[in-house]
Amino acid sequence: MKQSTKSGWSQGSKGNLRTVQSGGADAGQSKGKGKWLEYSALATVPLVLVLGNSMLVPILPDMERELGISTFQASLVITLFSVAAGLIIPISGYLSDRFTRKAVILPSLAVYGIAGIAAGVGAVMHSYWLLIAARALQGIGAAGTSPIAMALVGDMYRDGSESEALGLIEASNGAGKVISPIIGSLLALMAWYAPLFAFPLFCAGSFAAMMFLIKEPPNENKTKTPVKQYISDIVKVFKEKGRWLISAFVSGSLGLFILFGVLFRLSDVLEEAPYRVDGVAKGGVLAIPLLFLVVTAYVTGRHIKNNGKLMRRLMMIGLTVMSGALAAAAFMHANIYALIGFAALSSTGTGLLLPCLNTLITGAVDREHRGMVTSLYSSLRFLGVAFGPPLFGWIAKRSDTLLYGIVAALSLGALLIIVFLVHPPKTAGDV
Repeated sequence: MKQSTKSGWSQGSKGNLRTVQSGGADAGQSKGKGKWLEYSALATVPLVLVLGNSMLVPILPDMERELGISTFQASLVITLFSVAAGLIIPISGYLSDRFTRKAVILPSLAVYGIAGIAAGVGAVMHSYWLLIAARALQGIGAAGTSPIAMALVGDMYRDGSESEALGLIEASNGAGKVISPIIGSLLALMAWYAPLFAFPLFCAGSFAAMMFLIKEPPNENKTKTPVKQYISDIVKVFKEKGRWLISAFVSGSLGLFILFGVLFRLSDVLEEAPYRVDGVAKGGVLAIPLLFLVVTAYVTGRHIKNNGKLMRRLMMIGLTVMSGALAAAAFMHANIYALIGFAALSSTGTGLLLPCLNTLITGAVDREHRGMVTSLYSSLRFLGVAFGPPLFGWIAKRSDTLLYGIVAALSLGALLIIVFLVHPPKTAGDV
């Protein structure tokens, strides 16, 4: 496998992780106002990804009524998007490694937006099959957005700027989840299908920002590694680093599984008697824990730089806060104010965890293989988000105490994974 142009980790003789450093220009590094313009452009990509799904949740009941479809058929509008994205993400990762990140991100945003128009036309024409076909196509476009942007950050920045950019991307992801149900509800006041037509405008804005504000470092893999050799290299990466890398993947997926499962359950509780909170008001309440996530993720990304010891400490603190908050929720979930508070504390823990994992995973491999590694990580995150709500709903039918007890135990399990299996060097990632 070709020597890395960025720092990563490899297994030492005693199984500990040590830093591997090689040369390479600090290509793409920016300062001051230009750097923040780049950060903002990169942050639009995960924002668009989130808006494409979450913005439609408030209009699903209207969709059922207007199109005369079942609840299951309406749910496929979300599910097919997620399944298509999950299947295509690794392919997008490979293409971004073989060519360039922007060569994948820009066409993906274009497909994402154009398919959104087709979905809107399907809704206006009352063509359910056109609608869901367009949503599946949107999922294919989504596969080449946020996961590849994460790899692009790893290509462009070093010396602590990488963690800052990744923290902002994670904050943007969370912010999108804060505002998307509210935006969807407000747009639906004009027409129930308005969010479908509004979404391509967000794609166009992100496309322009990436096109004109991001200068990607050149791909040094000019020889274009054959597919067989590329696959062999990826297998070698996981043989050398799989112990901690897969552990980090699982921890990140668990973090998002818990986060969105808790929010889903909180959403259901708010709609039940005696609260009866729905629509924009419910979106405002759900924004509280997500706001804690956004602020924590941003601050964490700004301060961890490439300090491996600090990252490990913050991940452990974050998971400890999550387990404690969820364990308390198991006994006090009947009090809605306490439940919102515990959800906010759990989200704070997630905000400490994810930027650290993102930085470690992105900096673990060289440019030629980073797209695939970040894509596999993103696929697991996607699964965590997708399976959280239905599983939480299924367990909640039996007992909320059981539900929060289980997720508290899962948080504790993730903490033990970090404690025993993830040991960053003193200086992690780029040095």
